[in-house]
Amino acid sequence: MNNPHGHRPDFPGVPQQPRPAERPSEHAQPGNGQLPPGYPAHGARQISPGQPPHWPQGHAHGLQGHAQGPQGHGQGPQGHAHGPQGHAHRPQGHAHGPQGHAQGPQGYWPPSRAPMPAQGHVPQHGDPAQHALPVRPAAGPAPHGAPHPAQVHPHAGYPAVVRVARRPDPDRRRRIVGLWLWANGIIAGAVLNVIFTLFGVLGSGGSMLSAMVVGALFAFPPLVIYLFVPMIIDRYDPEPWWCLLMAFLWGALAATGFSILINTGVHVGVSSNFGEPVGELVSASVSAPFAEELFKGLGVFGFFYFLRREFDGIVDGIIYATFCALGFAAVENVLYYARASMQGSDVLAGTFVLRGVFTPWLHPLFTSMTGIGFGLARESSKTWVRVAAPIGGYLLGVALHAVWNFLPTALGRAMGDIFMPWLLLWLCFVASFFGIIVALVIRKGWVIRDHLRDEVALGMLTQDELELVCSPVGRLRCTLGWRGATGRSFIRAGARLALSKWHTARALEGRNRTLSADFIGPLRHEIAQLRQELLARAPR
Repeated sequence: MNNPHGHRPDFPGVPQQPRPAERPSEHAQPGNGQLPPGYPAHGARQISPGQPPHWPQGHAHGLQGHAQGPQGHGQGPQGHAHGPQGHAHRPQGHAHGPQGHAQGPQGYWPPSRAPMPAQGHVPQHGDPAQHALPVRPAAGPAPHGAPHPAQVHPHAGYPAVVRVARRPDPDRRRRIVGLWLWANGIIAGAVLNVIFTLFGVLGSGGSMLSAMVVGALFAFPPLVIYLFVPMIIDRYDPEPWWCLLMAFLWGALAATGFSILINTGVHVGVSSNFGEPVGELVSASVSAPFAEELFKGLGVFGFFYFLRREFDGIVDGIIYATFCALGFAAVENVLYYARASMQGSDVLAGTFVLRGVFTPWLHPLFTSMTGIGFGLARESSKTWVRVAAPIGGYLLGVALHAVWNFLPTALGRAMGDIFMPWLLLWLCFVASFFGIIVALVIRKGWVIRDHLRDEVALGMLTQDELELVCSPVGRLRCTLGWRGATGRSFIRAGARLALSKWHTARALEGRNRTLSADFIGPLRHEIAQLRQELLARAPR
C-alpha cells in the first residue's frame, strides 16, 4: 500500500519507523567497532537528564507495542503507549523488547552476563544523560521533523559520538571538602615544622641551620629514584600526578608537623617524670609508631573517602601510602642527617648508607599496611570488612614500626652484635612485600581485561583497543608512537571504565550503592571522543 506519510496502517496517525531488524546496513559483527546485530541506530541529539530517549521522531519500538514520547501523536497529553499489549509510558524512558529488559542500577551489565541485543530489542539505560552510548546514525536522510543525525567519521566501522548533556559531578561537594581539609592540614603542619626548626636552630646557637642544609642535600636528591619505583610498578592505571603530589606533600608537611608535636610532648613529659632513657624509649617505641602511622594514614584515608574515583583498591592504597611515607621519610631524614653531620663526616656517611640505601622503604612498608586496609575496604561490599580492614592495617603498621624502633633504642650499643642479621631480616621482608605488590598489579590488569570484554562485544571497543588498554607497556607505546598524550588518555579512560564497572558489580552483589556507577556512561562517551581524535591523527 502506498503511504506517502509513512504511517502504519494499524496505528493511524503514527509515523512509521523501520524496526532495527529492517535496517540491514546497521548489522555489524561485534568487535569491529560497530554495534552488534539488532542494536538500534540513533541520530545525534541533545539529551537532558530525566528525559526519555527517543527515536528520531520521539518513538521507541518494541514487538509488544509502541511506546511513544512527548513528540508523538498519541491520544493524550503525555503520549500514552499504544499497541496490542498497551505498554504504559515510563518517565525514565525504558523501552521494552520481546521479553522486557531487566537491568541493575545505572544500566550496568556484569561482564559474565552481558546481554546481546535481540532483534527488535531496544536496551536503554536508566539515566540517558549518564549512559548514552556512542552509536552510528541511521543511513539515509532523517525523517521530516527529526533532529539532524551525527556526522559519521570517515573511518568505517567506528561509531560516531553522541552528544550528551553534562550532569553535575556526583561527588563534587565531597572533593571540595577534602581539598579544604587537605590545605588546612598542610598549612598547619608547615607552621609546626617551621616552629620546631626555629627552636632547634636557636637551641644550637645557629650551627643547626647549616647542618640542616647538608641534611637536605642528602635527603631530597634520592627521592628521584624512590618516587620512580612505585610509578613503574603501577602500570595499568597510574594515579594522576596531582594526587601523588598531594600525598607526598601531606606526608612531608602535615604528617611530620603533627607527629613532631606529639612525639616532642611525650618525650618531654615522660623524661621529666621517669628520666631521659625512659622518655627516649617511650617516644621512639610507643609515641612515634602510633602518631606517625596515624597522620600518614589520614592522608590515605583522604583519598579513600574524598577522591573515591582515584582510589580503586589495594594497589592504589599501597601507592598513596608509599608517597605519603616517602614524603615523611625525606623530611625526617633531613633531621637525622643534620645531627649526624654535626658529629662528623664518617657518622653522616654511615647514617646515609643505613637510612638512604638499606632502609628507605621501611616507612612505605609500615604505612602500606594502612593502605592495604583501606584498599580491602574499597574492594569489599561487606560492612565489617570496610570497618575492620583499615583499623587492622593501621595496627599492623604500628606494630611493625614499633618493633623496628624498639630494639635499637632498648639495646643501645649492644645492638651492634645483632644488627646485620636484623637488617638482613628486614630487607628480606621488604623484598617479599615488593613481590606481593607486583602480584597485585598483575591481578589489577586481569580485572581490567575481564570487565572490558563486554565492551568489545557491544562495539564500544575494538579488540586492538582492548589489547592496548591492557598492555603493561601501552602507555610507553603511546608516548613513543603517534598516539601521544591522547593515547595515554584513552588507556586511562578504558582502565577507569573497567574498574568502575568492577566496583559497581561488587556493590550490586552486596546490594550497596557506589559512586562508580555514575562514571560508567561519561567514561564511555570520553572513550568515543578520544577514539575520534586518535583516528583523526592516525598515520595514513
